[in-house]
Amino acid sequence: MQRVRYLKSGWQLLKSSCEGAAKQANTQSSASRCYSHASSSFGLLFDIDGVLVRGKTPIPAAKQCFKNLVDRSGKYKVPVVFVTNAGNCMRQTKAEHLSHLLEVEVSPDQVMLSHSPLRMFTQFHKMRVLVSGQGPVEEVAHNLGFQDVVTIDVLREAYPVLDVVDHNRRPKDVVPPTKGLRPIDAVVLFGEPIRWETNLQLIVDVLLTGGNPGSTWSSAHYPHIPVLACNMDLLWMAEAWNPRFGHGMFLVCLESLYKKVTGYELKYEALIGKPSVVTYNYAELLIRQQAERLGWNTPVKRVYAIGDNPMADIYGANLYNRYLQSSRHTKAQMQAQSAGGSIDPSAVDDTPKMTSAELGGASGVVERDLPEGCSSILVCTGVYSKEQQELLSDPTQTVTEQRIFHGHRDFRFDPSLTQPSFVVHDVKEAVELVFKQEGWPLQ
Repeated sequence: MQRVRYLKSGWQLLKSSCEGAAKQANTQSSASRCYSHASSSFGLLFDIDGVLVRGKTPIPAAKQCFKNLVDRSGKYKVPVVFVTNAGNCMRQTKAEHLSHLLEVEVSPDQVMLSHSPLRMFTQFHKMRVLVSGQGPVEEVAHNLGFQDVVTIDVLREAYPVLDVVDHNRRPKDVVPPTKGLRPIDAVVLFGEPIRWETNLQLIVDVLLTGGNPGSTWSSAHYPHIPVLACNMDLLWMAEAWNPRFGHGMFLVCLESLYKKVTGYELKYEALIGKPSVVTYNYAELLIRQQAERLGWNTPVKRVYAIGDNPMADIYGANLYNRYLQSSRHTKAQMQAQSAGGSIDPSAVDDTPKMTSAELGGASGVVERDLPEGCSSILVCTGVYSKEQQELLSDPTQTVTEQRIFHGHRDFRFDPSLTQPSFVVHDVKEAVELVFKQEGWPLQ
């Protein structure tokens, strides 16, 4: 209950900041209000890698797609948010990169990185946290609200005898004295690091010593200190012909090493990023903010999530849709009871209950009107390819690749959740499909 209470306060903080920004934006020009159809309002969630770009190279259809999504003055016709499991940079940097590639203006408020929901986990912000990843991880952590941050490099320098896999990095001749640090209270895993062996060794040291890596390993430190992980992607698509290892692969290594050494399962306080529900709840708040900036007076009714990875993008969008339907059902039942009615036995919600990992902290945070649904659109320009994989019509089956479960250990394998609402060739076709579904002119 304490965790839910902290998260609810985090949601309120985010919600108030979004509403404030939207009100400020509404004082500006409302030239794009004409695009708001009272009977049909929707928002778009775009994955980036494999949908808009491959590594640093834009996918050809992406530029034309976004030219159609803005009017002559460069204003978006509908709310657009970019949701990526990447997390090795700041939102401002990613926004500038997208603006350059797509040749349309992308603001930081339209960008959601895998670690963005950590702003809500305020109970950890005053703790001393060890952060792992690459890029400006310390700056990212401070930007999210963490006040006392220790990087892997700082930890390695403080305890110079811990990192010995690379012989060239071992202390030469005289071993430097240990500087020591105050105990680590929690571990935050932002993304795949550069030196996996160093990060794996030092993180395990911290977990097995209760945050004091200068002391002896002990099984008494179980359950271990909290671990928060962002980005569960096992694979992702860059310029190479075949998918590359993602942070999910690093997590598999960490989990396997921890269990091999201790006999216990590594536990996560939170798993953040697609496909967790908390990520989509956060993205929906950003969609709502963009709608208000466009001058829309009606809430966004439908969300369309466009991605290339069946296990991250499609699974996540469908899991969120299941969450939306379950929330609507619960709300209707509560309203019926408060009105003095009884629960209709035939209307019992029989959808599978979500695990705490799948929710990622989203449970109990339904204090606003949510969209009616979320549709998933799979493109064939990234992890999924029609040439390599075939979508099966039998809902008990799934994408060929996913017969071997590529999702995170703590997520259940539900084949139906990897079945997209639509399959198209590329992002341009995806947007054209959405506008046709909604009865909107695209040009």
